[in-house]
Parts: sequence; structure tokens; C-alpha cells
Amino acid sequence: MEAGPSSLKRLKLGKLKVVRRSLLQRYEHQPFISCLAGFYSCRWKRYQREKTEPGKCCCNMVSEIKVSRDFCTGAGRYNYGNLGFWFLWSLVILIVAAVLFAYISLLLVLAMCLLAEGQQLYLHWSHKLLKLAVIEMNGIPYAEMLKLIYVFFVSAQIGTFLVLGFSIASLFALSILWRDHRKTVRLSFQVTAPYLHIGAIAIMVFLAWPVALHAIRADKKVTQVIIVGPYLAILLFLFLIPLGMYSPCIREMGTLGPKPALIGHRGAPMLAPENTEMSFLKTIEHGGDGLETDVTISYDGVPFLMHDDTLRRTTNIEENKPFVGMGSLSKADRNQAKNQSIYTLNSFLRLADSHNKLVIFDLYRPPEKHPYRNLWLRKVLDVILKESKIKRHLVLWLHNSVRSFVQSVAPGFQHTMGRKAPIEDLLKHNIVKLNLVYTDMSSEDIRKYAEANITTNFYVVNEPWLYSLAWCSGAHSVTTNAVHLLKDLNQPLFLMTPQQYNTMWILTDLTAAFLISLIFALHWWREKNFSCCAQDSNPMIESGGTYNKFKTELSDMPAVLA
Repeated sequence: MEAGPSSLKRLKLGKLKVVRRSLLQRYEHQPFISCLAGFYSCRWKRYQREKTEPGKCCCNMVSEIKVSRDFCTGAGRYNYGNLGFWFLWSLVILIVAAVLFAYISLLLVLAMCLLAEGQQLYLHWSHKLLKLAVIEMNGIPYAEMLKLIYVFFVSAQIGTFLVLGFSIASLFALSILWRDHRKTVRLSFQVTAPYLHIGAIAIMVFLAWPVALHAIRADKKVTQVIIVGPYLAILLFLFLIPLGMYSPCIREMGTLGPKPALIGHRGAPMLAPENTEMSFLKTIEHGGDGLETDVTISYDGVPFLMHDDTLRRTTNIEENKPFVGMGSLSKADRNQAKNQSIYTLNSFLRLADSHNKLVIFDLYRPPEKHPYRNLWLRKVLDVILKESKIKRHLVLWLHNSVRSFVQSVAPGFQHTMGRKAPIEDLLKHNIVKLNLVYTDMSSEDIRKYAEANITTNFYVVNEPWLYSLAWCSGAHSVTTNAVHLLKDLNQPLFLMTPQQYNTMWILTDLTAAFLISLIFALHWWREKNFSCCAQDSNPMIESGGTYNKFKTELSDMPAVLA
């Protein structure tokens, strides 16, 4: 009588050991799962191994999805007029948004890893704003679909809302102040699209693991279609998207035009105080082809170089850097910078003429009650034609108000327009060059104007990728703060032939298709073997029992095995 219970106990323990060896294979990575759960939910003690039902995604768990996007270029310019120094508040916004996005992304990756192992998610209280539970929808045919939607689109953590609100607010502010720079994203896609395609395919390969896991574990065909269908649709779209992709840097050998000329924007403001003799000499020293500046009139009638309405930003090199991108100056350059004075238009033109450099400048009309309010253009022309005596073909005349008068008194200037216009109108006014902001860059327009012998210059182009895009698009020149950097670029970045791109595209798609198929096959093989072992290795399950019933009976086993 006493041996019976003891034998039964030993029999049960023996069977438990068999089950532990052959059925609970997913617990082999328990330290990994415990680490994930610790970071995600701060459960650093022995992790409770609670699993989801096959094909289900824990309707009471929370997940997070956040797409953070923010970019800013030169927003500090908005402040120096009032503050007198550069304060990169847009950079602060970017850094804070990046930190919050990294926080959200980390939790998302941890959640995806836990889901891939079939574990429930228990988000720590410090991450939560509120916890939303989905009511169990037994008996509803599309319950599985609703649960899946809730899992991936119900956000219930404070970080998500913080990042979302912060990003929306920052984007709203920057979009108002820097609406033109939004076009930069479109331009960046033109040169990086081939590589973004590879990145998107790599992400889809990574997502194949959890998609395959949950699809194969799903009990119903409808659930499997809901999981796999959208994934395959997106994957097919990414496989074929290169068919409609355009990049000016994908071109046949020998079709690339000459390198665009470099015009120093107020000289070389990254190397010296802007609009000073030192700054223009730095541009010439680094091989710049032209000089750009801004001209205004003093109260005693002297045209001089100044961009701002006040002297506060650019004349106090002792206390601040007048240009946000200026690097650390050497001791010799620092001493030279301290000795710079406000540059007159006459001195500027004489310097350019002596080095045979093109000049282009914006003219600022004096304010009301200024003694030269109505004579400022005459003063500027007197300096150009009578005092400096610069070669006229070196002057790119940009001002548009009295163009006919200027053409009559100063023939030989290269007349330049600051906006796009029909070719007929440009030829009518003898326009030979367009000076356009880089966001208006279009290879088609550049080609169209070039056919009419009208060249194009784009401003302000500082980044190598943007300069590469201008080069590939056929631009003739760019105005830049970074002559010293762009002069060393021997060919455009991202340049490749159509044959090279097609090879990269096809290899990427074939490799991704193979890896995704392998992942799905691996999950199918694992689940099939697990199911077979479950039915063959546990004699306590009746022949008519189901796999789900067996899983329910095993739910308390971790506590026994522990």
C-alpha cells in the first residue's frame, strides 16, 4: 500500500524529466529571456516562464510603436539676430528627440525579442502612462485580427507619448521656420535611395523571424493570412520598388559632367570671420572659383560688406564665433582674425580682380531716412565701374530692379536671376545664369536651361552628399561655406552605373528571399517536431487529447522543475 504512492511519485518525476528534456526546448534560452525581461520589466529575479498560447499574442500585453523623425539645418540663424550669439536650440531638440527615440526603440526591440520567444510582456510601471487591456473576445471570428492590431498599435507607455508629443511640437516649429528645408529629405532620397532599399530589405528579413513564428503557431488559417499577407505585400513592394526609382548618380560611364565650380559664401566662414579679407583669402587659398558677399551702404555713402542689420554678431570675434560651423582656429589664425576690420566693396572687388575670381553679391537698400536711400545703386555702380575697375565679365549681377539701366551703363556683366522663369523671359532680359536655392535643384531643369546656354548655381551647398547630387544633376557651380572640404571630392558619392545598381538590386532581393524562406522553413520544422514530440513522449495525454490541452497541463511545470 505504501509502495504505490511512492512508485507513482517516482513515475511522475521520471516522466517530468523526460518532458523537460524533450518538450521544453524553448526554455534552453532561459538566461537570454530572463535578461530581456529584466531590461523590459525590471524583473531581475528568476523569470516566471509564462508563455502565450500558440498563434496568440497576449491580448493583455502592451507594445510600443513610435516613428520619430526630425531634422534641422541651421536653425541657429533664427536666434543670432536677437541673442547676438549662436544658440542651436534646434540641435537641442534633435538630441532630446534622439534620446527619447532610442529609449522607445530599445523597448520595442526588447518587446519583439520577447514576443519571438512567445513570452508575455510585463512593462515596468515607470514606463507606463496607463495600461490598456483588451477584453477577451471569445467567439468573435475576427478576434485574432483585433488582438494583433491592439498589440502593435496600442501604445501604453509614457515614453511613447513623450516622444510623440515632443516630436510633433518640434516638427511644427521647425516646419514653420524652415519649411524650405523639408525638400532636403526628397533630395537626400535621390542619392541614398539604392542604399535605403538595402536597409529596408534587411529590416524585412529581421521581421521575418517573429512573423514566421506567430504565423506558424496560429490555429486558424484566417489568422495566418492576417499575419503573413501584409508582410508579403510589403516585401513584394520593396522587391519591385527599384523599377520606379530614380537617382541622377546612377548613370552610364562617361556621361558625368564637369565638377561644379565653388563660390565661397561670404568667403570661408568655417575658417575665418565671414565677409573679411581673411575669409576671402582662405577661399582663394583653397582654390575657390568665386566669391559671394552682401553689400550695404554706410551713412557716409561707403558701400561695405555686411549681411546682418546690426554689427553685434560678426564684429565680436573675441567673445563668440560668428559662424556656427567655424572650427577651432590656430593661434596664428586667431591673432589674424582679431585684426580684421569691416571690408569695403572697393577692397573686395580689387581682391577678386587681382586673383581673377568671379563675384556675386546681394544688395541691401538702406532704411527709411537714410541719406543714400535713393542713391545707393548709383554708389555701388560707381565703386564697380570707376573705383575698383574690376573686369566686367567677373561680375555676376544679381539685383533685378534696374537691370535694363545696369545693362546700358555697364555692358559685360553676367546677368543673373535669383528665381526660375520661362526660358523666353530669361533670354529677353539677357540672363546667362540662375542663382537658386539648392532645394530647387532639378536635373531636368538644369538640362533645359543648359540647352539655352543658361548656367545654374545653387546655394548654400555644404555637405558632400548634396554637392555630389548637384554634380550628378549637372549643376555648373555652387555657393558653399566649405570650399576647403568640397575641393577634395574627386567624384560624386554614390556614383554607380545602371549595371552595377541592377546587380546590387537583384543580389539583395535574391539573398533576402532565400533567408526569409529559410526562416519560415526553420520555424515550420521546429513547430512540427515539437508537436510530434508532445504527442509521443507524454503517455499521460489521452489519445484523443489536443495539443492545447497538453500545453495547459504543462503551464505549472516550471515551478516543479525549479
